Amino acid sequence: MRMLRKALVGLIAASAALAGPDIPYLSGRVNDHAGIMSETARLALSDSLRVHEERTGNQIAVLTIPTLNGQGIEEYATAVFNEWKLGEKDKDNGILILVVPQDRRMRIEVGYGLEGSLNDGKAGRIIRNIMTPKFKNNDYDGGIMDGARAVMAVVGGGNPESLDDDSGNGGSPSGITMPDMPLIPRILMGFFIFGIIGLFTFIGIITPGIGWFLFFFLIPFWASFPIMVVGFKATLIILLIYLTGFPIAKRVLNGTDWYKKAAKELNTKGSASVGGFKLSSGRSSGSWSSGGSSSSGGSSFSGGGGSSGGGGASGSW
Repeated sequence: MRMLRKALVGLIAASAALAGPDIPYLSGRVNDHAGIMSETARLALSDSLRVHEERTGNQIAVLTIPTLNGQGIEEYATAVFNEWKLGEKDKDNGILILVVPQDRRMRIEVGYGLEGSLNDGKAGRIIRNIMTPKFKNNDYDGGIMDGARAVMAVVGGGNPESLDDDSGNGGSPSGITMPDMPLIPRILMGFFIFGIIGLFTFIGIITPGIGWFLFFFLIPFWASFPIMVVGFKATLIILLIYLTGFPIAKRVLNGTDWYKKAAKELNTKGSASVGGFKLSSGRSSGSWSSGGSSSSGGSSFSGGGGSSGGGGASGSW
């Protein structure tokens, strides 16, 4: 599993290296290529990161770059992380804090070995509650330094008070945030989730009788699974489209001849053929099959691991 995740992260890093801006040379713990930090702040933060690394072994680096020229920040952060090889070998205990001022984007990329202490939720709250308010006031020194201190506190076993309350500063009242999964795994996850739920939604629309059972059965799936791919707000929109679109589609199909024929055959013969699918109904259950054979079973999905782990969070201001 971990080997698969390393392969995916490596592929993402290679793609970013080709499509995105050049990866700068790692010249120190604080690499201010955007020129947004004062010399005093840069030296002070560098010293703090050095002391933290000597005490814990965790290697934290900061990179500012003017713009990504349209490149996704997740892919670029992964490429930088793996090019710089942050963290100790086989421990993956590195962290990259990336700030792109012209794009007004930032990301905390977390090594696989530190995802247990600095998970995506905590990384997101550091961005929203600590860094974003400072950046909105053009206080890059304060935003980067306070954000880095919060990261050090969390991976060192602490829990800054500003991470406990996620009700303000752009956070979601529900505590549900946009996932920061790298692009390729997110696409693969999207194909799986929307493919499975979409298939059963299609079956529910074209199937008389049992179709309405599927409508209600699939509501919690449409309300939860897409969050992993597109986030809370987009999932809410998708759910509303499903709740209105499904009944409308059923109402339109009710007036077609083939739908009326299928409904009649289900009531009289107990089975009907619709678009290559063989539909059958019973007193208390229904099933479907293709090509004359029925199928059933479950499916699951899993992820892997890698140097950067693909974990962390992104944000904007």
